Amino acid sequence: MILKTKILGWSAGFPVVMLNLRTAKKLGVESKDRILIKTLSKKQKKISVIADTIKNLVKEGEIFVSLELAETLNLKQGQKVDVSLSPVPASFTFIRKKLNNETLSKKEIKKIIEDIVNNSLSETEVSLFVSAIYEKGMSMKEIIYLIESMLETGKKITFDKNFVADKHSIGGVPGNRTTPIVISICAVAGLIMPKTSSRAITSAGGTADVIETVAKVDFTMERIKKIIKKTNACIVWGGSLGLVPADSKIIQVEKVLRIDPKAQLLASIMAKKLALGSRYILIDIPYGKTAKVDKKEALKLKKKFEYLGRYFKKKLKVVLTDGRQPIGNGVGPALELMDILKVLDPKKQKQAPKDLEKKSLFLAGEILEMSGKVKKGQGINFAKKILYSGKALEKFKEIIRAQEGSLKRLRYGKFKKDILSIRSGKISEIDNQKINFLARVTGCPVNKFSGLYLYYHIGDKVKKGEKILTLYSDSKLKLKEAYSFFNKLKPIKIL
Repeated sequence: MILKTKILGWSAGFPVVMLNLRTAKKLGVESKDRILIKTLSKKQKKISVIADTIKNLVKEGEIFVSLELAETLNLKQGQKVDVSLSPVPASFTFIRKKLNNETLSKKEIKKIIEDIVNNSLSETEVSLFVSAIYEKGMSMKEIIYLIESMLETGKKITFDKNFVADKHSIGGVPGNRTTPIVISICAVAGLIMPKTSSRAITSAGGTADVIETVAKVDFTMERIKKIIKKTNACIVWGGSLGLVPADSKIIQVEKVLRIDPKAQLLASIMAKKLALGSRYILIDIPYGKTAKVDKKEALKLKKKFEYLGRYFKKKLKVVLTDGRQPIGNGVGPALELMDILKVLDPKKQKQAPKDLEKKSLFLAGEILEMSGKVKKGQGINFAKKILYSGKALEKFKEIIRAQEGSLKRLRYGKFKKDILSIRSGKISEIDNQKINFLARVTGCPVNKFSGLYLYYHIGDKVKKGEKILTLYSDSKLKLKEAYSFFNKLKPIKIL
């Protein structure tokens, strides 16, 4: 059916269309069905997209297209296009193959990734793919094909200098916000640190969520290069850069499903590091009873990361760290940033969470030694000199200013609730997953100023009636829900 395009500045974030109900009926299209759109020009362009149906806004014989689709097909207002019901893409057959626990070829994985990027697969179909690799796993060959396909369907950034480094944590531990501290120390030392971070999937906040509390994290590639040229580093959200667009779309689905498949985790991290041209890569794998992985799984992941590092000819090191409990005191974007600033500021060393400081210095030291900036065994001491001199704090402030930010925006949630210990004793366990869930109930990561503050860690002694935790939120209702959930979840055990 030939339809006229209607373009009214509608942005959906991806190529999508709307059809009048009568037009849709004639085409045999129902809401959320996939349709095929072809231009009528000599050099024909075509794309398969998801269609919504509406009564008004678009007339019969018209097709209302998003700005993303108009840009993809280079459409003009009123331009005629050929619209038909789209057949099920071949990639969906490959997804079903993985659901049946069969191994996928490079060609099949590439087609799935291409269709995810081109929006030829619906969100439901992408969810099936994520569920399939979560349930059935992937071989190392499949993971390599996944990484290569992600790289082939995205952009890359190249830097003139050799000292391009990056660090990444697999996550899962609340408050484990070492990245801004490590980035600041290493940038002072002369390393190029183009850090692209993701937003939270299952946690109370990702590094991008934390930085977004006080600065922008969404920039064009050209702007990021300027920021790095000025400061040696950036801490931005990777989703808008088009580096690995398939990964960004998969992560959106993972957020809804609340799952993070190990194969996708490996592919996601490696693809992003390779797209940024990182020469030195440090991977932090926290392990523990309530972390993402236990020690046995951590060792398996370590071997896989090291194999991928060798395969892609990168200097990659994996460190296993203590993930038995949250790190620092704050959990939630703003509260975690407050911890970061205490560590960075030499004047606030007494207030700074020592576990966060110690781990940050260890990771920074590892990168400095890997890159050859210092001799083996001297990394931590060199990192300490930079941190305690105040230069790392000034570098962090410089990065925030370059990203159009201001630390004056930092604040606590409007409402708070102190939780007191019901007995005297010793903290025996703090459940990472329950703490993350509790912080999310307060409003994290959508509301940057919500979260919680922990006063004690495992092994600490506490007296009856002392504050063990404070909840923060900008919503009285969410605060009340969080308090109720604390009593049900019992994330902190005292013996």
